[in-house]
Amino acid sequence: MSSPLSMLKKTKRVPLQGLHSDQWGREKVSFRGNLLTEFQAEVVQNDGGDDSSDPSSLQTSCSDVSKAKSKSLLKKAGPPPSDFELMSVMMQRVNLLEKILKSQAQELETKDQKISMLEKKLRLREESVSHDLNGRDDVESRCQQLQNQVNDMERFLNDYGLIWVGEERSSDSGECELTHSSEASRIRDFHLDFDLVLHRIMDLNILTGEGESFVQSTPTGAQLVKKNPVQLRLYSNGIVMFDGPFRSYQEHSTQQFIQDVMDGYFPSELQKRFPHGVPFEVFDKRDEEFIFKQPWERFPGEGRTVCGKKEESSNVRRYQTTGNKLTMDQFLNRMPKVVIKAGKVIGVRKSLREMLQGSSDAQCSDSVIHIDTAALEARKERLQIFPSDRTSCDIITLKVKSEDGSQTYMLKMFFSETMGHLRKYLDHHRGDDHPGYDIISTFPRCCYEDTTRTLQSYGLTSNATLMLRKTQHSHPVPAVK
Repeated sequence: MSSPLSMLKKTKRVPLQGLHSDQWGREKVSFRGNLLTEFQAEVVQNDGGDDSSDPSSLQTSCSDVSKAKSKSLLKKAGPPPSDFELMSVMMQRVNLLEKILKSQAQELETKDQKISMLEKKLRLREESVSHDLNGRDDVESRCQQLQNQVNDMERFLNDYGLIWVGEERSSDSGECELTHSSEASRIRDFHLDFDLVLHRIMDLNILTGEGESFVQSTPTGAQLVKKNPVQLRLYSNGIVMFDGPFRSYQEHSTQQFIQDVMDGYFPSELQKRFPHGVPFEVFDKRDEEFIFKQPWERFPGEGRTVCGKKEESSNVRRYQTTGNKLTMDQFLNRMPKVVIKAGKVIGVRKSLREMLQGSSDAQCSDSVIHIDTAALEARKERLQIFPSDRTSCDIITLKVKSEDGSQTYMLKMFFSETMGHLRKYLDHHRGDDHPGYDIISTFPRCCYEDTTRTLQSYGLTSNATLMLRKTQHSHPVPAVK
């Protein structure tokens, strides 16, 4: 008699029909997509490893077998999938995930390269913007520094009664072409209106103060004088200004002169010579024609042509420039005293006087000489420490004219300094070879003899003008008490 264990070993177990078969069938449905591998393996085993078979026919047979097997499975439930099947499915999924991971890694690498390139561009842009900002700050600070220097220079020149007028600079070619084109258009459109010119000149004379008097200093004091007008003669074919020469209306400079006047402006060619304007004395001779007279003798008779007609019309008259000669002083008075060129003060009148007189020892009249004093040095030191503090309530400016009035000495002195200090400054600059002199004032007329008294005790508490006079004993000037 056999035991139950031996029965279990020898007999083959058969799956239960009915409910259990249905359950296995339903469980098998979830693995239906993985049966292809099982069918291919069965076909390979059935063929016995035939290597000469066609791969295409093998694939076709496998597909047929799989279809038939799938149909049979719908009717008959099979066993559950084995571990090898599960392992194969897992390997397929792992391979798929590896491919997906590899493609995503490549995509991430490409995006990282693009991000690094964009970050580099952004960094370069930010560096250029910061460099531009730094350069702009440097330019602004440099401009502010130069502006402060210009302001200091202008204040320094103003202390000595000078004004910076600059120098002429050549403009760019484009600006020159534009200016030439505009001027050429004005020349083409030039039309002279005598009535308008006369009306504009009357307005300009009112603006320049025609008939008004101003105070002019002289070697002996001051006097009231009027501005000398500029003589202007208008002819039918041109103008004559000052004492000549004749200028035709066909000339560009004459057209510009007349156009400026008709536009209501002071002529630009006289701006440097008369910066504050000058009145005009106009002689209207529009009905007459100016003909320049030759320096040689003209035929005294009346000229006639072959046909018997006269040489000139009745409205044509001959004129010549007046030729009034100016004295040297009148000529020099028309010239500016000094001119600032390239930062240097040039005495125009002195150079012209030396050239006209032919002597290098000639002195220029009304030359101003600045003398260094203790008050001036103190003021300079205070300005270096406090540039904005320009008040000097305890300092006055004295203008001392020489005996002949040709030179003016400018001195800045304290109230507490004496007349002895003033004489010391003058003697140090003039030298010891000058004769004795007295310091006087014209109004009130008095003499400052006591060298121990201070300027404040003499009442010199504001800017004043004094004069030097050779020592005279016959007509003493009353001293200030």
